[in-house]
Amino acid sequence: MKMYLKEYIKKYRLDSRYTRVSLYIVFAILVLLFVSVVFFVKQDRQARLMNIGDHVIQNFRSGLDYEMVDLLSFSMALSEDGDLKNALNADDESKGHEILNHISERFKKYTHLKSLRVQVLTPDFYIFARSWNEGFEGMPIWWFRNDLAKLNQQNEPKVGMETGRLLTFKATIPIRSGEKLLGYLEVIKLIDEFALKLRKKGIELFALMDDKYLKQASLMRDFPQVHDYVISNQNYNQQYLDKLELLDWENLMAKGYIYEDDTLYLYEPMINGEGKKIGLYLLAVSGDDLKRYEREDQEDSFFTQFSDEDIKKVVEAWDTPHGSFRNRHDKELVALLPKLRKEDKRKLEMEAKRILQSYSKSELIDIILENRHKERKRGEIQ
Repeated sequence: MKMYLKEYIKKYRLDSRYTRVSLYIVFAILVLLFVSVVFFVKQDRQARLMNIGDHVIQNFRSGLDYEMVDLLSFSMALSEDGDLKNALNADDESKGHEILNHISERFKKYTHLKSLRVQVLTPDFYIFARSWNEGFEGMPIWWFRNDLAKLNQQNEPKVGMETGRLLTFKATIPIRSGEKLLGYLEVIKLIDEFALKLRKKGIELFALMDDKYLKQASLMRDFPQVHDYVISNQNYNQQYLDKLELLDWENLMAKGYIYEDDTLYLYEPMINGEGKKIGLYLLAVSGDDLKRYEREDQEDSFFTQFSDEDIKKVVEAWDTPHGSFRNRHDKELVALLPKLRKEDKRKLEMEAKRILQSYSKSELIDIILENRHKERKRGEIQ
């Protein structure tokens, strides 16, 4: 009996040990499964956030380039205004202001350019006339506009986000009469309109200029600051201001994005016309807009009705704008001819002929073939 009892106790202890071990193993497997599920869910969420972030940043870059191209196109057309050239030749500053003011008001009324400002500079970068006020004629601006030095060397059109009294989009175009440089036309636009476009798409923009430029940006010294940057767009969402202060800035700079309080923050460097970093763009996407971007077709650009492929073609054409022409000025000059009124076209045709006479036969053939390739064919298929 005692032997049987001992055997039973021994077997019971052994079974209990096996049971405990089994329970530990099962518990460990469950914990491992739970950790794995949490890990993969977290990884999947990070992958989805990165995918959304890439989509938003890609479209943001395209939208930014589109703004630049749009502003440059307007500037090229305005720089050929005959009355403006006559005013420059006659050194008639009052007439210059009248012309620029009329141009500005007309574009504000009939186009999307509501914050448009236009000014004309002399060849040595003194103010000739402005569209928005008088009394600044003869004032030098080269001392607080570092971007103008390169323009003086190259004498070619340029466009970019530039520092000055304010941080703005600026397109600066040489005004010529034949070979003579009369001055520079500059079209200026606040970034607030671009920020409004983004807001309509569920994206909050903070254009953050490096605070070291405050020395020249005198009109921005009372603007709010965050992490050594000045918030340059005045229509920013104030509800985010405290949140930006609490963000892990180093993590954001390292990863390019950060997810906090159901909001995805994205970072993109702010580059001026010379390719120099002058600040950063901070984008915030939250709530339902995050879900919407996750569901939508990511081949479509949310800035225009065009696809990303269409936008890419526009940007590529801008990055290599000359085509078969020797420079951007020659191409834009010839491209303007069909768009002008008959009385304005005569003077420009003479200059275009003078320019094209210097081209070789091969270059002219390439231009003709390139233009024919771009023509839209109309008619019925036989």
